[in-house]
Amino acid sequence: MMNRYLRYTLLGLMWAAVAAYIIWAGASARRVRTGKKVAGVEIEVVDSSSQGHLVSAAMVRGWISHSGIKTLGEAVDAVDLAGVERLIARNGFVDEVVAYVSYDGVMHVAISQRKPLLRMLTDGMNAYVTPEGYVFAAPRASSLYVPVVTGSYRPPFPASYVGSVREHIDQRLQEIENRIAELEREKYPLYRRELENDRNTSALRRMRIKRQWWRLESSKEFDARVDALREKKAKLRRTYRYRARVIREEIERIAGRQEAERAKQKKLEKSYEDFMKLLTFVESVENDDFWRSEVVQIAARTTPSGALEVELTPRSGRFTILFGRLEEVERKFGKLQRFYRHGLSSIGWNEYRTIDIRYNDQVVCKK
Repeated sequence: MMNRYLRYTLLGLMWAAVAAYIIWAGASARRVRTGKKVAGVEIEVVDSSSQGHLVSAAMVRGWISHSGIKTLGEAVDAVDLAGVERLIARNGFVDEVVAYVSYDGVMHVAISQRKPLLRMLTDGMNAYVTPEGYVFAAPRASSLYVPVVTGSYRPPFPASYVGSVREHIDQRLQEIENRIAELEREKYPLYRRELENDRNTSALRRMRIKRQWWRLESSKEFDARVDALREKKAKLRRTYRYRARVIREEIERIAGRQEAERAKQKKLEKSYEDFMKLLTFVESVENDDFWRSEVVQIAARTTPSGALEVELTPRSGRFTILFGRLEEVERKFGKLQRFYRHGLSSIGWNEYRTIDIRYNDQVVCKK
């Protein structure tokens, strides 16, 4: 029993000594770290593709310098690392950023940039778009090796927008849904007025006159009262019908505004669907070795009906390919490739001005 008690006591003392050492070591490390100052700044830009850099170490140093955040010579614990991360992350072309100070007093900033799929130069826009549909403004003097989409195409977001297109669409849809709900609430007083008018109309039908025998009312007097009641009921009936028509017209007018808002919702969803089709189309071109080298430029336009159509500028020849809507993409490219092999190779690459592949099972060429 004594040996067991002694063993537990020694074990407790040993763990207490270990805990005391850990506390002492941690306090010593904190004292050493507190006394250190930032001796250098190392910035690493992780380029996850061969397309080029959107952000450079020199650019990041300039941001930090102009922000007023103190780094070099500042106490390690006093450096605003979270502020540095926020400063860099607010640029749309930065995907992730991590800032920390190592034990030797060097501040490290690791940055990964977004991987754009294409560059949009349409309708006053100059922005990069990722495959997931994230839009960010093109930095100054940036030139990545990505497909360029030009033309009069109007994407479903403003030219100055930075962020996820899906989030922008959801926000717009919610705003429209709120307007529809607000318009629905405008109907409530009209519904109450309509119900009251219906009650008055029902009460009008129940209005009757009985001959007042106790007053010895004559037939002439009774007929006069009946005529007066008929005239009154006719006048009230006209009033109630007019009110019902006015109320119904107002309800229908509000319903028309709601339908217009719902049409905006459908148009917005269709516009987003076309935008994602464009991204998928560009991605399919980039994933095909032949078309990636052949397609020099993609011109997109919005038709009067609101549909998205595409024209391609090839590297071979002086013609323009009228691709049309982004439907049955593989079939159209297959048809165009067969025409390349069996048509243009024998006719000549500079014979036509346009090659139209919008129609089923045929290629229409114009000189």
